[in-house]
Amino acid sequence: MGKIYVKRYSQAFKLKIVGEYESGASVRSLEQKYGIGGATTIKRWVKQFGRSGYRNEVVRIQSAADHEHVQAMKERIAALESALAQSTLDNRMLSATLAVASEELGIDLKKTFARKSSNALQEEG
Repeated sequence: MGKIYVKRYSQAFKLKIVGEYESGASVRSLEQKYGIGGATTIKRWVKQFGRSGYRNEVVRIQSAADHEHVQAMKERIAALESALAQSTLDNRMLSATLAVASEELGIDLKKTFARKSSNALQEEG
């Protein structure tokens, strides 16, 4: 007995077929054009994804390059968010350390260092 092969189709492919059907292509021509077997396959897709059966879902059809670009951007965003979170924590830690040191020394170190920094910049310029 021979093996039975079951074809699996992506949602993007199904939507493409449904779009062509709704644009006027016949079921038979689509079956032949794309090698789709099963007498009711395309009709089932039309019922599921066609204008009357579609559930207002957003579907993006992307090329492999688009998908890779989106993934790279998501990874970059995650890295930047992580770096920002670490910088925020470092800033809070330094601010707390500066506040404790200012209190211990009885000097407003923020003002003291700010004056020295601005004077140093003026001397360099």
